[in-house]
This record gives sequence, structure tokens and C-alpha cells, in this order.
Amino acid sequence: MTSPQEHPLPPLGEDDRETALRRLQQAYAEERISHKEMDERLDQVLTAQTHSDLASALASLPEEHPGTTSTIAAAGGRIRRGGAWRVPRTLKVGSAYGRVRLDLSRAIIEYPVVDIELQLATGGAAITVPRDAVVDVEDLRTGWKDLRYKPRRHSLADGPTIRISGTMGFGRLRIRHAWR
Repeated sequence: MTSPQEHPLPPLGEDDRETALRRLQQAYAEERISHKEMDERLDQVLTAQTHSDLASALASLPEEHPGTTSTIAAAGGRIRRGGAWRVPRTLKVGSAYGRVRLDLSRAIIEYPVVDIELQLATGGAAITVPRDAVVDVEDLRTGWKDLRYKPRRHSLADGPTIRISGTMGFGRLRIRHAWR
């Protein structure tokens, strides 16, 4: 009998560490943690090897202030975002006659939950989420074609939750997890 193939967790990146440091600094500036506690948690963040280590250093801190809502809209043509772009806490995407392509695989995601609201009349959409992301499509309404999404078998708990909502008119939404 063979054991299931193990998927290694993505490495802890400097962006993850910087986000954690920013949260600590904000909590200290708001006098939510003492100077001693700040020093202890800074040491934890700087020596963290995994996302779980970072999470324990940030435990009991208040949630980050939600970012503003960003909107991307086009009457026709394509909407594309890819590479190392900063994903807001809430992203609204609207298109009347075009295709939408959102690639979050290399994006800078600073929030544990990202809401993407789609308002698409015609034209399809493709969203690539990080390998370790959890995708929630419960509030998405499709009109003409069904959603194409196959959840990962072995979900990794360290990734962000991507909640996709809104309406799709005559196009199809395809969601896939990044390979790496």
C-alpha cells in the first residue's frame, strides 16, 4: 500500500514576515501590547520557520484594519491582473462585454480573507488562486454556464480564504489552484 503523496508547505517568505512585523508595530502603537510583549513577539516573528510559527506570534492580536474596497471595471475588453500585485481586502470586478483574468498566485495577499465580488454580464472569467488557498463560492450566482472549480484534495491550512460572490451572466467562471 502506498502512502498519499505529501505536498510540502510553501516556504515562509519575506513578505509574510513583513506583514507580521507591521501587525506587531500597529498593535504596539495602539498600546494593545506592552514593550516586553512586543520584544518577545518580534523574536518569534524573526525566527519563525513556518506559517504556523507566525500565526502563534500574532495570536490574540486584533485583526488588521480592513483595507479599502478596490474596483476594477470595464465596459468592453479584457481585465487582467497578474504578477506581484497587492490584493485589497475587498475587490469588486465589473465587466459588461469582456474577459476577466485574475492571477493571485504571485500576488501580495495581506489579509487572511479576501472577498472578490464579480458583476459580469457576458464573457468568461478565470481566477488562479494560491496553491494553499481555501476557496468559498457559496454566494456566487451563475446564469448561463456552471462554475468550473475542483477543490484541492489535500487542503493546506496556512493559506488565505478567497470568497467569491456576485453574478455571472453569460460567461463561465473557472477557478484553479496554482501549481506552486
